[in-house]
Order: sequence, then C-alpha cells, then structure tokens
Amino acid sequence: MMRIFDGNSHSSTAPFELNGGGRFVLSRKDFVPAYVRAFEEGILQQRAAEAIEALRSCRVCPRDCEIDRFNNKIGVCKSGRLARVASAFPHFGEEDCLRGWNGSGTIFFGWCNLRCVFCQNFETSQFGEGAEVGASELAQIMLDLQDTGCHNVNFVTPEHVVPQILEALVIAVERGLHLPLVYNTSAYDSIESIQWMDGVVDIYMPDFKLWDAEHCRKYLVASNYAEAARQVIAAMHAQVGELIVDQNGLALRGVLVRHLVMPGLLGDNMMDQYYPAHKAETEPRFAEINRSISADEFCGAIDLARDAGLWRFDSRWRHVLPHGVPVWLPRMQNHRSRLVAKN
Repeated sequence: MMRIFDGNSHSSTAPFELNGGGRFVLSRKDFVPAYVRAFEEGILQQRAAEAIEALRSCRVCPRDCEIDRFNNKIGVCKSGRLARVASAFPHFGEEDCLRGWNGSGTIFFGWCNLRCVFCQNFETSQFGEGAEVGASELAQIMLDLQDTGCHNVNFVTPEHVVPQILEALVIAVERGLHLPLVYNTSAYDSIESIQWMDGVVDIYMPDFKLWDAEHCRKYLVASNYAEAARQVIAAMHAQVGELIVDQNGLALRGVLVRHLVMPGLLGDNMMDQYYPAHKAETEPRFAEINRSISADEFCGAIDLARDAGLWRFDSRWRHVLPHGVPVWLPRMQNHRSRLVAKN
C-alpha cells in the first residue's frame, strides 16, 4: 500500500529516500517558485515570446519537423498554434511527494510526439481527446487547480506545447500563481525546449521508457528516443539538481525520474504501472508485451537498480486512486471561456 502524507507530517516521518535524513529538505516558507523569479526579472516574458516565434519553424521536440505551427500547419504532434487540453484535476495517482493529501494539479495535454504502442492514455495522446485553449484559459486552469488546494501544477505530456505553457505562465503569474511547477514528460524533449524552461520549472519528472534503439523504434516509433532522453535528463539535472522536499515530504525542486518496467525487458526499464493497452493489446505483432508485469519482474528490476548503486528510489507498488473533481473538461470549455473573457 502507498502511504499518503497528512497535514501533520514532519520531515522525520517522510521516507529516507525523500528527505535523506534532512539533507534534502527545504522550508516551505523559504520557497519561491522559479518561474516567479523569472517573471520578476523579465526572463519569463522574453522566453515566452521567443518560444512562440519559434513555432514558425518548429523544433520544439527531437522530431525537428520545422513545420509552421504558428499558422496552424501540422507536424508529427498534430498540434498547431494552440495547446489542446484533455482534462485538469487533482490527481491522487502520482508519487506521494507530488500528490500529498490534496492531490497534484494535473493538466493533461492532448496529442503527443511519440507513438507508444502500449500507451495507456491513447485516446488523449493518439486520438487528440480534448479541446484547444488559448493562453488566458490555460492560465486560468492553473489558477483553478491552485484554488482547489493542489500542492503543485503538473503539466502532463508537455513536450510539444512548451511555447504555449510559457505564454500562459506569464498571465498566470500576473494573476497570482505561486505553486511549484512539475514538468511531467516522456523525456522526448529537445534541448532547446529544456533551455527555455531553465529557471522556470521547479520539478522535472521525466518518464524514461527504453534504452535499446531497436526497442525504441518498435514500441515508441522513435529510434532516437534513448539518446534524446539521456541528453535532456542530464540538462534537467544540471538546472534543478537533486529532488528537495518540504517538511511534509512534498516536492519543491529537483529531478524525479520514473523508469518503466515492461514484460521481458528488464534490461531496459523499471516502473510498475505498465499494463497492455492500445496496439499492445490489439495487434498480434506486439504479443510479447501483451501482458502485465509480474511481481518477480518488478523485484528483479529493483535488484538491478540496487546493483547499479542507486539508493534514492521509491520501490513501492503504485495503485491508481480516483482523482478529485475536475476543474476543466472539454464540455466545460464554452462556459469557462465566457467567464475568462469577462475577466
């Protein structure tokens, strides 16, 4: 069972992997989100303008499509000038240090720059579930998550919409956003995008999927995935360093790497939430991964991690819990857009 920190928790009760005996603890009252400082210095506004202009010849991700997304031309990610949002709600299925007791304020973006055959959110990532939102509405979604009591704003699948996030953040800061930002990514990002996020993102959470180039080609349809992911994760760590939490064990800054465990591929990965979905479940050519991982496989992956010298990792099985009341869904868009326009 996973443990949820309650509001009365102290650093001494948080797992050693999180606080390191006090080594990785920062007082919440002393914490200022990186993007707030960047806004005060004018850096955030400059980055947003540069990133939006770069959409005219898009290289936001390693696909390097060079499509004019500014004028709604469509490349691999199928996204144009605006970001598509599928949903936004307090998420209780994330890591303990993100979800806490009020949930992680997740914003699920539609479309994706990968084509994972096992994607558990394929309706959103591959079929584009959701609706396009402008910068003002995206900013308001962040603020609504904050008003709900979420511990952070968690951008899920942001790789292809970094310019739109930066544009919306400028507005959100002006309206009072002050939560830590989580960049929850597949790690198939471009170095340029991660550089735009330098001094903006507080917590990077890359989901490292596969090491082997042939596996990347077959299961992600991106043979250069591992090379790209290694580079950007190193850049993320250079920006924010080790994961630091507050007195209650809630993440404030740093890198939190999730590493996927897939059946029969222990040499590649280590995260327990895999189950066959999308093409992995329906197409015979992916029969070798059309099953859930076993307890032995997961324990074997943990042993490999320990043998490699890793010590600061969460080895508990993760159970997806119900999410909180959504603050945004596509059917809510028209009503919300009118409210945002009035403000």
